[in-house]
This record gives sequence, C-alpha cells and structure tokens, in this order.
Amino acid sequence: MDRIKLLLAYRHTLLRQALRTVLTTQSDVEVVGEAVDGREAVDLAERHQPDVVLMDTQLPIVSGLEATHLIKRRTRASRVLLLTLGADDELILNMLRAGASGCLLKDADTSELLLAIRTAHRGGSYLSPQIAERMVQNYVRYAAAPDDAKPRRELLSVREREILQLVAEGHGNQAIARRLTLSVKTVEAHKAHIAQKLGVRGRTELIKYAIRKGLIELELDKPFAVPA
Repeated sequence: MDRIKLLLAYRHTLLRQALRTVLTTQSDVEVVGEAVDGREAVDLAERHQPDVVLMDTQLPIVSGLEATHLIKRRTRASRVLLLTLGADDELILNMLRAGASGCLLKDADTSELLLAIRTAHRGGSYLSPQIAERMVQNYVRYAAAPDDAKPRRELLSVREREILQLVAEGHGNQAIARRLTLSVKTVEAHKAHIAQKLGVRGRTELIKYAIRKGLIELELDKPFAVPA
C-alpha cells in the first residue's frame, strides 16, 4: 500500500507536534516535513512534492490563502487541506477558489481528520459538515437574491496576490521588482490594477484589505507599520 506523503503546516509548536503524533500512528501516512509559516510551507512543498498539505489558515509571514495559491502553482499534484476555526465564510470560499481540496474545523476528531486526508489523497474534496451546511445556506440565499444585489467577487491573479502580499509586508516597489524579477513600472501597473479591482486607493487601503480578507496574518508580538 502506497503511503500518503503529508506536509504539516501549523504555527503553534505544541499543536503541530500533537497532530504529528496522531498522524505518525497511521500505517498509510508519512509526515515528510513540518512548517511554522506560510513561506516555509511553500518552500517545503516545492522541495518534497507531498501528496497532501495539511495547513492552518492562520499562518504568519505568508497566509494560508496565499500559500495555497503558491503551492498549487509550484507543485505537480499536491492537494491542500485547510484547518480553520470556521468563522469566515468568505475566506473559506476564497481558499477553495485558490485550489484547496477541502476544509475542516480545528475541533474535528481524529477519525474526521484522517477521512479528510484520505479523501484529498484520492482526488476528492472534503468539507466539515458544519462548513458544508453554512456554504449551502449561503448559496441558497445568494441564488434567491436579485442580480443587482449580488456582490461582485473578482479574484486577483496569482501574480497580483504575490504583489499584494509583498506590499502588505512593507516592501517598496523596487524591492518587489527585484524579488519577482519585474520592472518597477510593471509592479506599479499591477498595483494600479489591484487597487482598481478591489476598489481601494493607496497602500494603506490595500494593506487593510489584505488583513481583512486573510491574505496576511499579523504577528501580534511584533511591531507593524504601514509603509509610506
């Protein structure tokens, strides 16, 4: 029987170790790496090419949402499974749009966790029953609403999300251009398109949007300043 190569990305050491202990007792699961933030999760996924990435939505440095985008872009066939507190329906929807194979609540029991991992590995999708019920209810309300009352949801491109992430981390245009091997003018053009799509103006509003939508996760014990 082929073992499921799994990458575990969770910011809290004690809980990550507890998850690893549970997973390593399973004969069909092999934990190939552990990440403490989104950037490390992307790097390890690219290196190990795991079958499944079990990832917290609330990761520092690079958020779970952005990490999902990048992992799906940079790996051959890794399936991403998210762990969430379940409060933000829009964040969950954006995770699924980004390519996640499923989402389950952090208070799920061991049997549900293993079911989700094995379902994702087989190519299926999994949502915790509570999440699935909320999404169905939201869809029913959305379908019943008149067209002019429906929100306009315009998903940014992967490149635009990369730039938004770097802007939110405080990088200037030149630094972003060097990191992504782009011209400064191209970065400026991307930022203008992002602002137009999101209906915001300036870096401060872009950063507020990124925080509100879960594109970045602030470290509360570190200083944070909005770049000029």
